[in-house]
Amino acid sequence: MSQVRIEDSWKQALHYEFEQPYFQSLIAFLKKEKAAGKQIYPPGSLIFNAFNMTPFDKVKVVIIGQDPYHNPREAMGLSFSVPRGVRVPPSLRNIYKELQADLGHQPPAHGDLTAWAGQGVFLLNTVLTVEHKTPRSHQKKGWEQFTDAVIRRLSDGREHLVFLLWGGFARQKKLLIDASRHLVLEAAHPSPLAGGAYFGSRHFSQANAYLQDKGEAPVDWQLPA
Repeated sequence: MSQVRIEDSWKQALHYEFEQPYFQSLIAFLKKEKAAGKQIYPPGSLIFNAFNMTPFDKVKVVIIGQDPYHNPREAMGLSFSVPRGVRVPPSLRNIYKELQADLGHQPPAHGDLTAWAGQGVFLLNTVLTVEHKTPRSHQKKGWEQFTDAVIRRLSDGREHLVFLLWGGFARQKKLLIDASRHLVLEAAHPSPLAGGAYFGSRHFSQANAYLQDKGEAPVDWQLPA
């Protein structure tokens, strides 16, 4: 955990959470797991990658995922994203298909969404760590309480954000968002298990139209090759 850091604006926005007993218990749990020799993803330096890539006052769009990927070299601290050289996961392939249908953007051969994060797309998983090949292993350890506080802080402390809630788990977070101040768009999860219900949501064009209407620059959703 010595490598863990979080960007200053987020540190200020969330300082109250870091002091809470639940968060101290979460840190103790992670240290215990590490000391027991368990492999935890993503590596410590990337746990808060979404926060470090997208400062609090730069967030425009929030995309909420669930757990990090639990296979080696996949998790990089950004929801739905994997490093270059790693196979594009099925859900992200479907996101690319929807993006192409919505805006005509050709899918890249990689799954690295860093370019989105650099433009203000906050790629937040609700649980920020996971054990090797053990999905959902770090649920109900405190991360959900922390990331719920993150969503509430964005809702209360910012104006005119776009929240993209894909799937039942993400849609539960709607209760944390003030829809009178922000645009909330809901759709099925992009997983193939949803049977294609995600397609046709056109969230990318809707997000940009809303941002432009509020005087913000749109997101360039076209990822570099």
